[in-house]
Amino acid sequence: MSSAAVNINDLGFTYKGQPSSCFSNLNLTVQEGERFGLFGPNGAGKTTLMNCMTGLLIYQQGSIQLLGHEIAHHKKSINSLFGFVPQDFSFYQELSPVENLAFFGAWSGLNKIEIKNKTEELLEVLGLTDVRNKQVQQFSGGMKRRVNLAIGVIHNPRILFLDEPTVGVDVHTRHAIISYLKKLNVGGTTLIYTSHQLSEAEELCNKVALIDDGKIIAHDTLQKLKQDHKEDGLEGLFINLTGKSFRDS
Repeated sequence: MSSAAVNINDLGFTYKGQPSSCFSNLNLTVQEGERFGLFGPNGAGKTTLMNCMTGLLIYQQGSIQLLGHEIAHHKKSINSLFGFVPQDFSFYQELSPVENLAFFGAWSGLNKIEIKNKTEELLEVLGLTDVRNKQVQQFSGGMKRRVNLAIGVIHNPRILFLDEPTVGVDVHTRHAIISYLKKLNVGGTTLIYTSHQLSEAEELCNKVALIDDGKIIAHDTLQKLKQDHKEDGLEGLFINLTGKSFRDS
């Protein structure tokens, strides 16, 4: 039986100066090896929850454990366990892919040989070999997404958090990124993913949770949830459980 990659117990979080909490007594478990999708309308709390899980936000109540380690108490030691691919680009635009990977690899604690070997592997797999020494600011959006992903996995994390990893890319780049993520998962990396690309999510994720108004409103295998709610796909399930009203205000 697999153990928990992420275990959230009675989580409570409130932004400073806000009268109401984003989460109150939220509970969620993601097992090791899952391709886990977290979905919900705009403002539902997806990115806030992911930022709590990665230590970017300090929660006021409850517990978040990554592979059995409480993130609030062991932040530095936990950093090596996970990677994070944020929606915003997280690299130095004036540097090349090789230079960015060298910097972030060293920041993650890798030695020069490890950085060199992993850099060569990632450049090849993600189709960046021919532009390895060019400034990233010259790249297309899809190429920048691939650099973003490479930085997130340079240190071989056991858990990989992905916040809209394919936003704004073409179909070829999207396919390449999803294929690579599946290979990482086969190799043992737990994926925790959020996106508005629901057809893509359906292809990638084998377990999902829907969040709305700071609460988990559904959590199971995608197949089980579709069956229970008599829906053919994730988009129909999403509308069924969160309603049809506009959420982009």
